[in-house]
Amino acid sequence: MHLVLSTDTVPVGDRLGRWRAALAEALFPMAVTPRGGGPFAGRITGGRLGHLRVCSLRADGQRVSRQGPGEALVGILVLTAGTVTLLQGGRHAAAGAGDLLVYDTARPYVLDFPDRFACHIVHLPRRGLDVSDDDLRRITATAISGTEGVGAILSPFLVRLLDSADSYGPAVAARLAAGVEDLLGTLVAERSPLGGADSGRGELVRRIRDHIDRHLEDQGLTPETVAAAHHISVRYLHRLFEDEGITVARLVQRRRLEECARELARGGAAPAVAVVAHRWGFVNAAHFSRAFRRVYGHSPREWRRLSSAGRAPRREYGDPARVAGPAARTGRTAPGAGRDTDRAA
Repeated sequence: MHLVLSTDTVPVGDRLGRWRAALAEALFPMAVTPRGGGPFAGRITGGRLGHLRVCSLRADGQRVSRQGPGEALVGILVLTAGTVTLLQGGRHAAAGAGDLLVYDTARPYVLDFPDRFACHIVHLPRRGLDVSDDDLRRITATAISGTEGVGAILSPFLVRLLDSADSYGPAVAARLAAGVEDLLGTLVAERSPLGGADSGRGELVRRIRDHIDRHLEDQGLTPETVAAAHHISVRYLHRLFEDEGITVARLVQRRRLEECARELARGGAAPAVAVVAHRWGFVNAAHFSRAFRRVYGHSPREWRRLSSAGRAPRREYGDPARVAGPAARTGRTAPGAGRDTDRAA
């Protein structure tokens, strides 16, 4: 980390203004209210560790306020000297030396240091964390002991990491940054009640399924866009669906095929097959026909003809595995059906 500011070389009358500017450079623009009556003194170092933003503060007592919306990051503060109180979202959390505080930079928060203090701060991109919003919210603005559980691992790890942050090359720094994310995810899991975590996970899966249904016509619907819409990583999205028996890309494709099958079965003056496929997010007609036949056992045109004659199994649209195609009749998986791809259409 590089030196952002040391007030030792700044005239007394300019120190507070320069301190605010240094906080804005290392963290965010902040409102600062000194807690002591004498000349203000402090030191800030900051920089990057892989994709993480890191800094260390050593300063006189102060009240620091982050107002208004900010970048969606998760902050971890490790106090190495003094005491601090974090206020966010109606919660108050007091911490002493060795303890950790977690906060959400996208929402207003206050850090109140009554006396001289020292701390390390790490800011992690929210989307890189393999945790749900509900689970993360459970540890936001709560004090985490640095002597118990995962906190006893994370606290000294961060202290040693930031003390020697300049000694790591890019490849090692990237791996260490990923380790910080994994440890925070482990901390969240440790502090989430089993029932609450399970219910939160189920609710998140339900919201993701609803999101997919609302955006089936969007040709840009992919696991990446679904994860971004729910502020989670793609890796965590795939982990959520491990127990669902289907991948996200396959779910998108299946739901699109179901809607195409419904529309093709309506008969009457229905639009061309290519128009139906395009309407439900398929960008390649040949790929659509192959996928449709693999699931329903008929080409889209055959499906429409059979439906018009009252011979297509209409009630089975929502369960393609039961459709009386060759694979369904024999109980064997159709060629290629077991393979998955990140392309949903």
